[in-house]
Amino acid sequence: MKNAYVYIITNDSNEVLYTGVTSDLVKRIYEHKNKFVDSFSKKYNLTKLVYYEVCDDIQTAITREKQIKGGSRQRKTKLIDEMNGAWIDLYDSIL
Repeated sequence: MKNAYVYIITNDSNEVLYTGVTSDLVKRIYEHKNKFVDSFSKKYNLTKLVYYEVCDDIQTAITREKQIKGGSRQRKTKLIDEMNGAWIDLYDSIL
């Protein structure tokens, strides 16, 4: 069974948060960083990976993504603070 990932990306000033799901975290963040797709993340220059979770399968990841997206910004900020208090870009750590 293949792992899946839920992730949160932001811009350099940490103003805008985007929660996504993928089966290939490295590839997906690379796509965000290089603005390969006309999307919300491209529009707001969201290129910094600040949070991710590993899930056992894509369905679990989608369910978790919906939970995170449905929560307040304060709850998302708390998740990020607990994993990555400095809000550094985690991309290099997943390569």
